Amino acid sequence: MSAVIAPGQKIGGIAVAGGRAARSRRTGGGRRRLTTWLLSALSVVLFALFVFPVYWMVNTSLQPNNEIRGSELHFWPDNFTLRNYDTVLFDPGRTPFFPALGNSLVVTLLTVVIALAFAFLAAVAVTRFRFASRRTFIITILVVQMIPGEAMIVSVFRVIDGWHLLNTIVGLTIVYVATVLPFTIWTLRGFVNGVPVELEEAAMIDGCSRSSAFWRVTFPLLAPGLIATGVFGFLQAWNEFVMALVLNARPESMTLPVWLRTFLVANGTTNWAGVMAGSTLMAIPVIIFFLIVQGRMTSGLVSGAVKG
Repeated sequence: MSAVIAPGQKIGGIAVAGGRAARSRRTGGGRRRLTTWLLSALSVVLFALFVFPVYWMVNTSLQPNNEIRGSELHFWPDNFTLRNYDTVLFDPGRTPFFPALGNSLVVTLLTVVIALAFAFLAAVAVTRFRFASRRTFIITILVVQMIPGEAMIVSVFRVIDGWHLLNTIVGLTIVYVATVLPFTIWTLRGFVNGVPVELEEAAMIDGCSRSSAFWRVTFPLLAPGLIATGVFGFLQAWNEFVMALVLNARPESMTLPVWLRTFLVANGTTNWAGVMAGSTLMAIPVIIFFLIVQGRMTSGLVSGAVKG
């Protein structure tokens, strides 16, 4: 006949877990499941809140303009049409889309490449070397970041006009690089500072030169930082409006944000369907860029972990 073991009774010096402890574990597991469920529900709600404006933009671009201006809301394009995209892309009476797209792509890519090159060298200099004006340089970067771009519009316009670079890709690129550079240097400085200098010293002990140790050991570890700062530069140059409006106002030199403004009529009927169609087309290169960057960021993290 089997003996009944009471809660808390010791057998061979080992205490038997009581019913209270088992109930406590079950209660703790239930609380964790409830917390997980609530966090998951909150994540779904936040995701819906962030995605809904994008969905509404695409949904509006697929509806006739008279339905958009009506009082009834259409959460689905009942009268599906692609006429808005045809107007945006091929309407001869409007400022053409493709030249503005080309201007935006060229200015944005030049800004990202040039800003990353200069910021990378500056970040390495202020992190790996000690020189007299190093602290002053870092403080200057912070001060420049605090100045709003709108406060310098008149000065920037006069400088670019004095260089005869108004309505040119070069002039707008110079302004964008100067705008993106301070934040890019500051961000890359943190990434460079996070890579131990001992890795380079170990590679130099193994026979590498200083430059070879940097490019073979340190640089792969900085790939995620370069990509992150490149994303910031890309978004800022792609979406910038004020400087582009002031410096590149001619139809043949305007970028996409300025081109999109041509759909807004101050004293007439605004073509909101065209605005939404143009905004959707503007978002496509950004989505493609992020899809490319996402894969390269993962490969950069892996290669930085195994090289050296």
